[in-house]
Amino acid sequence: MPTARNRKGPRRATALAVTAATSLLVGLLGPATAHADTPPADAIHSSNIEHVAHVPKPSTVRNVNSDLAFTGDHAIGGNYDGFVIYDISDPENTTVLTEVLCPGGQGDVSVSGDLLYFSVDYPRAGEECGAPAVATTDPDGFEGIRIFDISDKENPQYVAAVRTDCGSHTNTLVPGEDGESDLIYVSSYSPSERFPNCKPPHDKISIIEVPHDDPASAAVVNEPVLFPDGGNHSQPGLLLPTQGCHDITVYAEYDIAAGACMGDGVLMDISDPVNPVVTEVVQDPNFAFWHSATFTNDAKNVLFTDELGGGGAPTCTEAIGPERGANAIYRIKGKKAEPVLEFASYYKIDRHQGDQVCVAHNGSLIPVPGQDFFVQSWYQGGVSVIDFNNPAKPKEIGYFDVDSRVEEGVLDNDTWSTYYYNGYVYSNDITRGLDVLKITDPRLRAAERVRFDELNPQGQQGYRPGR
Repeated sequence: MPTARNRKGPRRATALAVTAATSLLVGLLGPATAHADTPPADAIHSSNIEHVAHVPKPSTVRNVNSDLAFTGDHAIGGNYDGFVIYDISDPENTTVLTEVLCPGGQGDVSVSGDLLYFSVDYPRAGEECGAPAVATTDPDGFEGIRIFDISDKENPQYVAAVRTDCGSHTNTLVPGEDGESDLIYVSSYSPSERFPNCKPPHDKISIIEVPHDDPASAAVVNEPVLFPDGGNHSQPGLLLPTQGCHDITVYAEYDIAAGACMGDGVLMDISDPVNPVVTEVVQDPNFAFWHSATFTNDAKNVLFTDELGGGGAPTCTEAIGPERGANAIYRIKGKKAEPVLEFASYYKIDRHQGDQVCVAHNGSLIPVPGQDFFVQSWYQGGVSVIDFNNPAKPKEIGYFDVDSRVEEGVLDNDTWSTYYYNGYVYSNDITRGLDVLKITDPRLRAAERVRFDELNPQGQQGYRPGR
């Protein structure tokens, strides 16, 4: 059970992560284990989900699709080669509006008004979009955040770049207190003595401030050390020891953040957002890689995901079981300054995927006021809709899982990020492109009355009917 204490394969293309993932799975399964390659269900979606649109990956940005952000009538899909802006004014007839070729790897995206923030995690010879790749041993290699002006969605402009140690695997938008700037929490990891710009120990994050009226002057304003004692390095079965964080979710309305930090899950007080303070740390022997986090709308619970195998292995199997490569739901107890994470349950899809790559990945709340529903990517396990109103007994109430074993002639899905936005679900599939879903379940109908002008799923906003 979890314990608490106070105080990249195509998914992560580093030899370290691939080696760790392979070793971990060998240790879990043993050399003689094989997965039954049988269909996980008798249909590619449940009866309460409609697949209303599919936009194939466009011709220019052809690499791995990654995260999504939303602004007005547009979805922005990150890709290792750049990003795509989709017109979703009519979600069931979603179209590609713009493709921006700007390779740099990872392509995690956040949007703030007319500004787009893009994560670069593979070093380039320079800051410009056409710069070629260089080795991680090159001291002049650029990694970090690129900033684009997207006020003209058909013609985005590259504004600036900010270098950060170890690059940017993910980025999280934090609204500036004065409303005149943004803060970007930059998470990165995999340091090495061989990397001049990414040396251990790397127990910190980078915080960038971006003035709205002069985004070209964006700069790193703090590099807080979250793990002064080094974090979790000794737990058996970790994909990687704690080295900073993989991803951070902020809930500015409550001045809190949740960090998924490889070997540790953490809560932070961000009442001073330039100086976040870790207030609670939890570890779990069943977690190999704390990957991402989502608060419930009332901030009384938080859901963490475990990317067992690093996103490159089949873990949705009977042999792996229901407690590894899963979500873990925690109740948040105690006082604001001294919160306590109390374990409630695990959730994992029980549609076993055989040899397909499958593990818990990115998702978001479905904004039903007063209730807790979640939609989530599981790579080739597809999309799962989860009811966790009872944190101790979460259950799947819908799914979308394109699988050639179920429906002949289709391209198997491999979904990275799935989020609910203004009445529809959008899934950024690594290979297929963008899928748009409509959930017809009456339990979720109230979510259609909740409208956002902008959505960064790692920057949660509170909601109520009509907002």
